[in-house]
Amino acid sequence: MADEMFEPSGLITLTDEDGIETEFEVIASLEIDGNVYYALMPVSDNDNGDCVILKLEEDEDGEEILSTIDDDDEYDRVADAFDDEVFSEIDYDEEE
Repeated sequence: MADEMFEPSGLITLTDEDGIETEFEVIASLEIDGNVYYALMPVSDNDNGDCVILKLEEDEDGEEILSTIDDDDEYDRVADAFDDEVFSEIDYDEEE
């Protein structure tokens, strides 16, 4: 395991499997059942306000990486937790 835990904050840039870089804003993180998950919002091209939820894992070299959640039940459980713990506090009707 890595000496320091990956703790993104502010803006981060992620590269997908096709080599395309996308900048995200870190919205929140939660620990659930011993796993750490991050809610990220794409900085550009996100007119619908959808966030991305990624799981902190280790790659084969022991480096911490963010990866997609492939298990539908796990994703639903984590998305519900973010809705309850984080997004319920946001007032979407509030004007800026």
